[in-house]
Amino acid sequence: MTEFQRLYNGRLWSVMDWDQLTALWQNVDPVAGWYLVAVGASPAPTVAAGAAAVSAFIERVDALLRAEHHESYCGIVYVDDLANPRLIKIYDPNNLGSSCGSSRNPPLPGWIMSRVAPDELVSARPAPENRKRWWQRLRGDS
Repeated sequence: MTEFQRLYNGRLWSVMDWDQLTALWQNVDPVAGWYLVAVGASPAPTVAAGAAAVSAFIERVDALLRAEHHESYCGIVYVDDLANPRLIKIYDPNNLGSSCGSSRNPPLPGWIMSRVAPDELVSARPAPENRKRWWQRLRGDS
């Protein structure tokens, strides 16, 4: 089992409210060597993102979650350690299914931030075209 698999499948804490999500983002050091993954939208990266890309991702994904997750709570972001995160799973508000893992086949997260090189995650269905375009714009591909 790889280090990424241990983190990905290990104990994760749910970020339950929006203030807790704000606090989590403040604990993410953009220069710590984060790999940014858009599951189903592109291959797993082999190089960590730069600090500017990490900061831009946090800003954009936070705005997306707050705009599209129409709940008074967060509950769709999971992290291995709230104070010193190494792995963050972010579920797409438009593809939740049962993200808590109580179903036999929980959906994959929409995005992953990892401080260890990620393994390729194969999604049963590709990311929707609007999410692919969102990701491409974030990366500056278009």
